[in-house]
Amino acid sequence: MLTGKQRAYLRSLAQKEECILYVGKSGVTEPVIAEANAALAARELVKGRVQEACMYTAAEAQALLCEACGAEGVQVIGRVFVLYKKNEKAAKIQLPKG
Repeated sequence: MLTGKQRAYLRSLAQKEECILYVGKSGVTEPVIAEANAALAARELVKGRVQEACMYTAAEAQALLCEACGAEGVQVIGRVFVLYKKNEKAAKIQLPKG
């Protein structure tokens, strides 16, 4: 579970990131989950966007992806959401304590 300080740090890192994960009108499908897992393993912090035709809000899509990938939701703004999952083998992001 992320603390407020850690979440704020991840939000600051996410500002510089580009959206690389898109949830379309089909919703959160197996290919989207697979892409999210691959991106989380490579980057740890992933920014995604919900397309206009999608049946989910960004918060709903984020919750579904967090559950499917074992990730943590960092932030939702409009149609954009941010996911975080620590890579246990080779952590790239050093979170602040407490």
